[in-house]
Amino acid sequence: MKRHLLAASVIALMATPSLAQECAPITQAEVEQLFDRWNASLATLSPENVIENYAADAVLLPTLSNTPRLTQDERKGYFVDFLKKEPKGAIDSRTIKLSCNSAIDTGNYTFTLTDGSKVPARYTFTYEFKDGKWLISSHHSSAMPEKLGS
Repeated sequence: MKRHLLAASVIALMATPSLAQECAPITQAEVEQLFDRWNASLATLSPENVIENYAADAVLLPTLSNTPRLTQDERKGYFVDFLKKEPKGAIDSRTIKLSCNSAIDTGNYTFTLTDGSKVPARYTFTYEFKDGKWLISSHHSSAMPEKLGS
């Protein structure tokens, strides 16, 4: 009898509207478009446009800096310098995982810079659905440690 009451209590708690969570639907193709949105914002060469992709409390571990960027002002400062290189990102390989109100896009990409140089890097974007928008909650990017073909 006690188990029955406990099970009924757990079910009742799970059904309580205050504990229920609505999940925003998202597909793998839509997550790919989130990267495309971010990459298109780079093409504007406007740091303000780029940081609009990030949640206010996002963490950025950038490709060409050792300093974590934890605020919009810090992220903007990074992109002021990074955008001077006119980066264009291209995905080389990726794995996408979907969850309730979050998604992870991780893989390899290559940036082509205005001087023609290429920077192959590893990345992870985590996204969260917040205030009706999909935003980057964390972004880690690091240059590949080995030369291609090694």
